Amino acid sequence: MASGEGLSDFFYSAPDGLKLHARIYGEEDAKGWPAVCLPGLTRNARDFHELALHLSSKAERPRKVVAFDYRGRGQSDNDPDIGHYNVGVEAGDVLAGLSALGIEQAAFIGTSRGGLIIHVLGALKPAVLKAIVLNDIGPVIEVEGLAHIRSYLDRAPKPKILAEAVDTQRRVHGADFPALTDADWARMVRAICRETEAGWVADFDPALVDTFAGTDFSKPLPDLWPQFDALATVPLLAIRGGNSKLLSAATVEEMGRRHPGMETITVEGQGHAPFLETGSLPGRIANFLDRAERKSE
Repeated sequence: MASGEGLSDFFYSAPDGLKLHARIYGEEDAKGWPAVCLPGLTRNARDFHELALHLSSKAERPRKVVAFDYRGRGQSDNDPDIGHYNVGVEAGDVLAGLSALGIEQAAFIGTSRGGLIIHVLGALKPAVLKAIVLNDIGPVIEVEGLAHIRSYLDRAPKPKILAEAVDTQRRVHGADFPALTDADWARMVRAICRETEAGWVADFDPALVDTFAGTDFSKPLPDLWPQFDALATVPLLAIRGGNSKLLSAATVEEMGRRHPGMETITVEGQGHAPFLETGSLPGRIANFLDRAERKSE
């Protein structure tokens, strides 16, 4: 386990033996619930670095934070069987990581695909969920948003230098994220890409793009309302990007109707998915977790 920048690297074995990775922040004996961070489809644990530092060292109730790399992302091994790149397998991997760390209950923060995995965890092991933050994801995924993700993954370039990589991300996503600063874009690139001799490349198995094969973007996707309804007793914060194409305002409204205690944040000037380290979000997420924990005491 290597340490640095307020974090440690943790490696463990998936149920099928694949070597997987997570980042650990904070003190082992932190009093608050652990916070488990689950990234989006092609993202990795680095996505949560600034938020994890806040939750583990700056919040009123510092807590241990675990940010996972799914198989085929970040420092986790690629899977030779792309059929294993699905939320069911990934949920099992998360449970294996929590078991290896001795974590029986935690608050969960899920961005996009991470939120879908939380829905699955609610079905597989509901007792593990003490509080939930869903970042721009809900039981209904808008096809337009998923098609947009597929389109930019298909034509992902390989910039030679950091400045080119930043410009590329701004060209693709800038219209949905007018609120971001130059520093935000640079931080994003360092989180989702790695520097190689060939240039800056996306830090995930390219075979992930092939998992979209067979998806009919002309039809609505299956929803997860039954799984969402099973989360009704768990404290929930839903965050939506004001410009999101993946999570509609109507879906958030219906989520609130079905989960009357749900809190919501709309992040203006950002799309899918809001950067959780920006603006007041770290403090608001920390305060939500603190309130949920106090109510349970």
